[in-house]
Amino acid sequence: MDHSTEAQDQDRLSQKFQKELNAGLASLVLLSVLDQADEDLYGYQIAKRLQGTGGGDAPIKQGALYPVLRQLAASGLLASRIVPSYAGPPRRYYRMTPAGREALAAWRAIWQSTRDFVDGCMQPGGTTA
Repeated sequence: MDHSTEAQDQDRLSQKFQKELNAGLASLVLLSVLDQADEDLYGYQIAKRLQGTGGGDAPIKQGALYPVLRQLAASGLLASRIVPSYAGPPRRYYRMTPAGREALAAWRAIWQSTRDFVDGCMQPGGTTA
């Protein structure tokens, strides 16, 4: 196998890994953005806030947000309303529900525990007993 094929394989594996991480984190991230908002937000606004987070490009693409937003709303964690737009199609605005705030609190604790575990495993000697 030549170097360019190995690099392509590594790129493909890295993209797959990032996609799997994104799938697991999208709900947590979206709830966090909406929890911090002082107003209801529509999808594009959420995507722009994500873009400005962490000092780089958001690994979660705008098109991937909408199915997750719909699922969170269907689960009762978000409420939504449709508002006519003068500049295009109507916009669906989202806001947190009390159930969404409860879920976010629980998920934050799970995330912090998971993050600490992974960080510990990645430290030299982190997996020795």
